[in-house]
Amino acid sequence: MLLFLCRRLLSLAFVLLGVSILVFWLMHSVPGGPFDTQQGQLTAATRANLEAKYGLDEPVWQQYLNYMSHALRFDFGIPYQQPQTTVAALIGRTWLVTLQVGLLTIVVAFSIGICAGLYAAYHQNSWIDHLVTFCATLGVTVPNFVIGMWLILCFAVARSWLPLGGWGTSGACLFGRYFCTDWILPVVAYALAPMAIIARYTRASIVDVAGEDFIRTARAKGLSEVALMRRHVLPNAQIPMVTALGTEIPNLITGSIFIETMFRINGLGKYFVTSALNRDYPMIMATFLLIALLWGVTYMLTDVAYTVLDPRIQFSRRSRG
Repeated sequence: MLLFLCRRLLSLAFVLLGVSILVFWLMHSVPGGPFDTQQGQLTAATRANLEAKYGLDEPVWQQYLNYMSHALRFDFGIPYQQPQTTVAALIGRTWLVTLQVGLLTIVVAFSIGICAGLYAAYHQNSWIDHLVTFCATLGVTVPNFVIGMWLILCFAVARSWLPLGGWGTSGACLFGRYFCTDWILPVVAYALAPMAIIARYTRASIVDVAGEDFIRTARAKGLSEVALMRRHVLPNAQIPMVTALGTEIPNLITGSIFIETMFRINGLGKYFVTSALNRDYPMIMATFLLIALLWGVTYMLTDVAYTVLDPRIQFSRRSRG
């Protein structure tokens, strides 16, 4: 296990290095610069002074080495659009909001998705199964911004039952200060796609395991359906479900630009788009490195979870041989 983690951490370091080189090269390959949006307001001398201040007048390879030398000390620079703060502080403030959205979405999506998939698999080929499959397909194919617009029209504009968004700014809470009505629409719009994916993975896994010979043998011996599901079906169907969980978590906790923009949530996803449009190089680099790190760590933890759920899966080549 320790050797496996060391190898994965080493490979993750190389992945982060490759991502940093690729993103840095792409940023500087696009024509223009971070101060071109102020072209009519800045003189040539002022722009030259700003580029010298942030090191943009140096060769690209020198800029990359300077950035990485500071990034290795967890100094990701100063955002060009908000020089009064640092990139680390800005990401910490915006990502905290995105984490709240993502964690609530994970709870809603995975709890409902797993229950719906289990129920559909238990009632295979019934009208319930067809309904769950239809809703799951609809949730996967319809973009979340379309779902968000429909929710706003139905529940905020036509009926005024829920606020348009703002993430806790209206003060209308259902359970004191722990749950605000501002959270309902963005979480529902954000959760439908991963909920549909989890429901389909769960149903397919349960149906596949339920058709195995050892399940039919256990059922023939008189084992009840509840005990059969708990002892045999669920333990053997967990691997695909964990795979779906591992691929969805990084997407949910790094934010959706459409959901955060539509519901006026000042999170990381919304601010990343603003930084990309304004050519805020330090913010773009730090955000990409954060996303790559989250993906790498999530996949590593998913592989570790495989061995916990199924002891037959081993990391060492000797045990597999």
